[in-house]
Amino acid sequence: MQFGVFSVSDITRDPVSGTTPSEAERIDAVVKIAQKTEEVGLDVFAIGEHHNPPFFSSSPTTLLAHIAALTERLIVTTSTTLITTNDPVKIAEDYAMLQHLSGGRMDLMLGRGNTGPVYPWFGQDIRKGLELALENYNLLHRLWREDIIDWEGNFRAPLQGFTSTPRPLDDVPPFVWHGSIRTPEIAEQAAYYGNGFFANHIFWPSEHSLRLINFYRQRFEHYGHGTQKQAIVGLGGQAYIAKNSQDAYNEFRPYFNEAPVYGNGPKMEDFAEMTPLSVGSPQEVIDKTLTFHDTFGDYQRQLWLIDHAGLPLKTVLNQLDLLGEEVVPVLRKELEARRDPQSALAPTHQELVQKKYGDGPARQPRPNANRGDNLTGTSPYQDSKRA
Repeated sequence: MQFGVFSVSDITRDPVSGTTPSEAERIDAVVKIAQKTEEVGLDVFAIGEHHNPPFFSSSPTTLLAHIAALTERLIVTTSTTLITTNDPVKIAEDYAMLQHLSGGRMDLMLGRGNTGPVYPWFGQDIRKGLELALENYNLLHRLWREDIIDWEGNFRAPLQGFTSTPRPLDDVPPFVWHGSIRTPEIAEQAAYYGNGFFANHIFWPSEHSLRLINFYRQRFEHYGHGTQKQAIVGLGGQAYIAKNSQDAYNEFRPYFNEAPVYGNGPKMEDFAEMTPLSVGSPQEVIDKTLTFHDTFGDYQRQLWLIDHAGLPLKTVLNQLDLLGEEVVPVLRKELEARRDPQSALAPTHQELVQKKYGDGPARQPRPNANRGDNLTGTSPYQDSKRA
């Protein structure tokens, strides 16, 4: 089981101090948050992708490569990579490079995003969002597995004799999660390819996410990737922790009340009761998280949103201390005791390499001489043949 935190990269006014951090301050803060995530013993740090104010993470691979260079064992990943408005060729190149630079300590989560104007900014039509998500991943999947691609689709220029470089580390593609809040076609796509499925698991009761996760697990087995127990599931969530419950509610209330995604809705106590939002003492957050296992059974990754809605850096780092010292160690022990031995392990690069090669050496692609336009000449790599 992997535990970690994610950020949506919002830059929001602190309702207590009345100040809004600059972009520079917020970028510096999120790097410190990622470093602290490793320091306290968590496994994963994730960042979203946005291309508009009040968000700063327009280039997640650049940020994650920097974080990977500052850490030693932390898995860096995205909480959304926009598969709809990014060119899948560029995704293939950028994330393969991140995979090399991080020594395999990375994966990515693909999603459609929830900002409507981003589609025309990148020359796409939001009405085609689902079709873009399906077609673009189909291409990305091939780009990481085939040295030479001939391809034609509806949303980008055709490819003929194309090679995406660099090839994935050890010729093993990065692990992919498909994230969705409500779309069964995305759960179907994750199952078809044997990839992971990640449920946002913040805004609605757990039963809402359970329907998609159960569907994904059924289809994962249908496509022959293993049993339903071997399907790979991740959950989001949000937590605010203090030493005692009343302090947690008092401290978090002004941030909850003004948060763009929560404000002007149900009061915090009601929202926490109805949804996966966890506010309280370390034991209360442990107990709430264990109810996720009661609902979903074994799952492989738990990420919490902890820096949203203007929370100051000092507060976020304190949250990480409480997660690392008092919450996650108990959850590791409890969830491992509950885990069915037939359930899938959390995905890592090392596990994927072992699955592909066993005890043999991993492929290390070595290019042949320059092929110019990639259309003619010898095979691109010394151990491959042109299709």
